[in-house]
Amino acid sequence: MISVRKSDDCMGAEILGVDFSQTLADATFDEIRDALHRHHVLAIRGQKLHPASYLEFSKRFGPPEPHVLDQFHHPQYPDILVLSNVVRDGKPVGLADGGTYWHTDYSYLDIPARATLLYSVEVPKLGGDTLFADQEQAYEDLPAAMKKRIEGLTTLNVYGNRDDLDLASRTSAFAPTEEQKEKRGAFLIRHPLVRRHPYTRRKALYAVSGTSFAIDGIPDEGGIGLLRELAAHSTQKKYQFRMQYGVGDIVIWDNASVLHSATLTDPADPRTLFRITTKETQRPTA
Repeated sequence: MISVRKSDDCMGAEILGVDFSQTLADATFDEIRDALHRHHVLAIRGQKLHPASYLEFSKRFGPPEPHVLDQFHHPQYPDILVLSNVVRDGKPVGLADGGTYWHTDYSYLDIPARATLLYSVEVPKLGGDTLFADQEQAYEDLPAAMKKRIEGLTTLNVYGNRDDLDLASRTSAFAPTEEQKEKRGAFLIRHPLVRRHPYTRRKALYAVSGTSFAIDGIPDEGGIGLLRELAAHSTQKKYQFRMQYGVGDIVIWDNASVLHSATLTDPADPRTLFRITTKETQRPTA
């Protein structure tokens, strides 16, 4: 029997009384999944996992989708993306910048991300937290006139951060190769600006920051202006939750409900995490 300890913030919880090195009973997994849908972000502290066990647990949320930057895949398990600022023999061990801007994972894909999981292998002395913003509550708090205005709108999504198009910048430091772009598929991906959660059916703002480069049918400046207005609203401090990591921690978040942003650390202060992102079973619905 697990227990759930809710954070003092607007969302987030810790799961207690579970050992992920053992195969979880279906009923236990169902409790964890339901807690994720309620709290949007979960932490399970101090686990000791082999990558294979970690991957098997992750698959229960949905099919893993290997990241397009395959040079940073785990050498034995390509479904695992290595996030790390460590450089060994002159080469980066992993992707140093996991997205230091507000975004939701894989919103540039036709079938986007369901749950993302991070397993903390190496923790810096300072920093390296992940920030989350509750997009369900942010939608709920919108004025009725704004809800009516954005009802039925569709965003056009592209890989990358619309607010930073400089290929020499930190957030675009590892642009995909032409071959990786071909593997990724279609360039422009359409998603509803307000989507329903695939399980709870609650409404949330979706990808208002990050990959959404335009709103279908609205001239560029007007569409971008509206997206920026919604992003500014939905990432206010009152909607934010900060996750701090210890060695062996697993963090899981629900991409249908939150935006998130990585925070950078001192390159001389080692940090390494294993990331697995699972996909939805179908396209988001309005």
